[in-house]
Amino acid sequence: MLPLDVLVVFLPLFGAFIAGMFGRKIGDRASQIVTCACLLVAAGISIKLFNDVALQGHVIDRTLLHWFDSGAFTVNWALHIDTLTAVMLIVVNGVSSMVHLYSVGYMGHDKSIPRFMAYLSLFTFFMLMLVTSNNLLQMFFGWEGVGLASYLLINFWFEKDSANKAAIKAFLVNRVGDFGFVLGIFGCYLLFGSVEFGGMFAKAKEVASTDFIFLGHTLPALTTVCLLLFVGAMGKSAQLGLHTWLPDAMEGPTPVSALIHAATMVTAGVFMVARLSPIFEYAPNALMVVAIVGALTCIVAASIGLTQFDIKRVIAYSTMSQLGYMFFALGVSAYSAAIFHLMTHAFFKALLFLGAGSVIHALSGEQDMRKMGGIWRIIPFTYAYMWIGSLALAGIGIDGVFGMAGFYSKDLILESAVGTHEWFGVLAYWLGICAAFMTAFYSWRLIILTFHGKPRADHHTMEHAHESPWIMLGPLVPLAIGAIFAGWYAWDWFGGEDRNAFWGNAIFELPSHDPIEAAHHVPEWEKWFPLGVAVPGILLAYVFYWWKPELPGKVASALGGLYRLVYNKYYFDELYDFLFVRTSLRLGQIFWKTGDDGIIDRFGPDGFAATAVRIAQRASALETGYVYHYAFAMVIGVAAFVTWFWIKS
Repeated sequence: MLPLDVLVVFLPLFGAFIAGMFGRKIGDRASQIVTCACLLVAAGISIKLFNDVALQGHVIDRTLLHWFDSGAFTVNWALHIDTLTAVMLIVVNGVSSMVHLYSVGYMGHDKSIPRFMAYLSLFTFFMLMLVTSNNLLQMFFGWEGVGLASYLLINFWFEKDSANKAAIKAFLVNRVGDFGFVLGIFGCYLLFGSVEFGGMFAKAKEVASTDFIFLGHTLPALTTVCLLLFVGAMGKSAQLGLHTWLPDAMEGPTPVSALIHAATMVTAGVFMVARLSPIFEYAPNALMVVAIVGALTCIVAASIGLTQFDIKRVIAYSTMSQLGYMFFALGVSAYSAAIFHLMTHAFFKALLFLGAGSVIHALSGEQDMRKMGGIWRIIPFTYAYMWIGSLALAGIGIDGVFGMAGFYSKDLILESAVGTHEWFGVLAYWLGICAAFMTAFYSWRLIILTFHGKPRADHHTMEHAHESPWIMLGPLVPLAIGAIFAGWYAWDWFGGEDRNAFWGNAIFELPSHDPIEAAHHVPEWEKWFPLGVAVPGILLAYVFYWWKPELPGKVASALGGLYRLVYNKYYFDELYDFLFVRTSLRLGQIFWKTGDDGIIDRFGPDGFAATAVRIAQRASALETGYVYHYAFAMVIGVAAFVTWFWIKS
């Protein structure tokens, strides 16, 4: 019998192997049963490991095999499960198992069910490899595996040109971040002489003041390495600048959106920075950059979410915004607050995405909220789930009484940021407050446009609108319970008095940094302010889309260019298209026409071939078919032969 820590990682791989290799033989139903069973068992094991590791304090280190041995460079393939990993196992396997079950219903009529289930399980396996690694190289294996699996899932319906483009875009944008991650790994080996976390963390304080020279400039080594690693996190977690792939990833099936945006791929960057907290703590300038980028991501994504009409894209931009919260929490050293929000966000964001999938299923594939409305009585269970998810996303709750999951984690992040009294922490707090208002507004904008008012779908769609089957609604129950109670239940572990005992050595903060403690001592008005802006945001959405539905159009016209700027997502795609895509195409044309065709082919294979053709054409002119021509040629040849012999002699 394999140990539980090995099973929890490799069960999804086993399910992916069976469904992927033998899916056509065993059939659709068997493929679904195998993959779902593997994930449900892995989720159950994750709960057991959480109790053993996080609550009982039994950290697991297990070497599976000797991987690399090249000179002084030695790396083992090993599993490291501490409290941070145990939390991630709950999140990844818990949400993924529900997504697998949901997919049985949502993808029930697809022609490639075994392939889809195999991709889902493979994606989960790579994420598990990422969070259980004990070294950067193994983490990078999971990191790249997640990127590969995301490409396969986004492009699952490869017959669609838009899916092809979205998958390629996600793959290429992530390559930019991954290049930074690779350079960061190289830098870590140069600096620490190791890529194993234990060896790196032990030397972090020692190398904190080390410099190195690059292109004639003296740079702080640890800060530079941390910034390079953060570039990798920006790509995977869709931070501002490397975020453009995330909304386009909605081209994949809705279960893919839930898995990528809730519990796995986009949280990889947050996990990586938290895992490397012993290094980042000695690079305060790098942490400042993390906080600023996170705060800007938070506000920019929230503003874009105000203007979008695709139901999945609105939720996607809310994901990007919530990731911004997590990163500016990391930037002020509130690592436990960031992971707290990662955990609560996984529940309510998966609930929202799968709820949106239920709406799309009910309306025969429609995703434009302008073509919905008037369906809350038709799909009441989905409506209730979307309310729960939106309340958690908006962070609704009363301090000291009870709140939704997002209330506890989001408020802890905001209070930790302002409690540091650093200028970038205060900036992040105020941008986070503005984003909280926008989040509440666009969440209820989504609910009102989708479920209320007069039906705007065509008559045929409304006639066939129906509630989703139990296989799709059932998996939403655990997610809804998590969205309601996870924050309240886990508060002491992440933000209360038990947090130091709970985390142990899984995360590290310098003694001078205790933002969680500082959060408990901020002024009372700063604690109530997030709720104070969320409630008006909800009320304003009712004013705009319920009582005065003509207002949004008037406001959009009044704002003019500003509205178009936000609606067009600040023209990031157009800017990148101009700077990189078109430039690459022009360079390709130059290298193709001038370099390849004009030089290499002209004087290389094409040139030799053309010369041979010309010689053959001229030689063929001698083949006239007249005997006296051939006799004359023979005489000339004999004369030339005799003359040559005479001259030589």
